[in-house]
Amino acid sequence: MSQEVEIVLTPNGHAKLEERLDYLRNVQRREVAERIRDSKQFGDLAENAEYEDAKTEQALVEGQIAELRRVLQVAHVLDPTDIPTDHVGIGSIVKMTNLETDDEWEFTLVGPIEADPDNDLISDASPVGEALVGKKVGDIVNIRVPNGVLQYRIDSIRK
Repeated sequence: MSQEVEIVLTPNGHAKLEERLDYLRNVQRREVAERIRDSKQFGDLAENAEYEDAKTEQALVEGQIAELRRVLQVAHVLDPTDIPTDHVGIGSIVKMTNLETDDEWEFTLVGPIEADPDNDLISDASPVGEALVGKKVGDIVNIRVPNGVLQYRIDSIRK
C-alpha cells in the first residue's frame, strides 16, 4: 500500500498554481485547439506533422491541467499564522550568511511542488531545506553540496 505524501503549499504558492491552472485552461488550451483546427488544412492527418505536434501539445496541456487540479484538491494551504518565525519551517523566509565568503542569501522554504531555486524558493526536501528545518536564528548549519560542505549562520527568520 503506497502512502501519499502530504502536499503543503504557502498561500503565495497556492495562488501561483491557481493562476497557472487558469492560464492552461483558458489560454493555452484554446491556443492548442486553434493549432489543431488550423493544421487540419495541411492535408492528410496521417502524414501531417503540424497536426501531430498540436495533438501532442494538447495531451501535455491536458496532463498538466489534471495534475494541477489534483494538487490543488489535496494540498494543505498554510495559514499565514502557521508559518514559523522562531524556527525554520515551510513558509519561513530565511536570511543566512555563508561563513566562508560572508555572502548573504535570503530565500523562502517551500514544499517540493513550489520549489524554484532560481527564484530563491527552496524545497524542504532539498539538502539545504533538510539541513535547515527546525533550526533557529544564530544556529550554524552545515549543508552538504556536491562540492563539499558549506557552513551558514542563520541571521533571521520571518514570514
